[in-house]
Amino acid sequence: MKIRTGTAESAPDVLRLLDEAVAWLTSLGRTGQWGDRPFSEFPKRVAHVDNYFTEGFLPRLAESDDGTLLGACVLSEVVPEYATPIDGSELYLRLLVTSREHSGSGVGAALIADAIEETRRRGHPVLRVDCYAGDDRRLVGQYERLGFTPTETFTVDQAGRPWPGQILQMRV
Repeated sequence: MKIRTGTAESAPDVLRLLDEAVAWLTSLGRTGQWGDRPFSEFPKRVAHVDNYFTEGFLPRLAESDDGTLLGACVLSEVVPEYATPIDGSELYLRLLVTSREHSGSGVGAALIADAIEETRRRGHPVLRVDCYAGDDRRLVGQYERLGFTPTETFTVDQAGRPWPGQILQMRV
């Protein structure tokens, strides 16, 4: 596996990974995070993914030796509007998605390790991320297993319904 910086041409492949993730979550009855319809059916979500490949974001892609996209993450020095700023500088993990076909093969952990290195390289002492905190908080637990510590919760309005979130951080 190799990790590289993504380009605008990568956006459709990342969107496919997100569609795949929604289908998988839906098959498990876990529709609270992203609903039950593919990302690609929502123009705002497509535009949001496209925006990750513009200035101000650092999209990182994990690929197999033959160029197959295994996962993606997006880093930014700008925090989302719902995240309370911290004292000092940080890098914020805005997206992490991996191929369901390669689940359990360490793709997510490799992308997190790459994000930690990028955080250090840029001289930031903290890497933060947020995630869906509904249902059984399973996703929060996954980030904790990767070395993050929960800090604060938040709720955003998602199409007229509350979406519970958790911010986590890691000192690097």
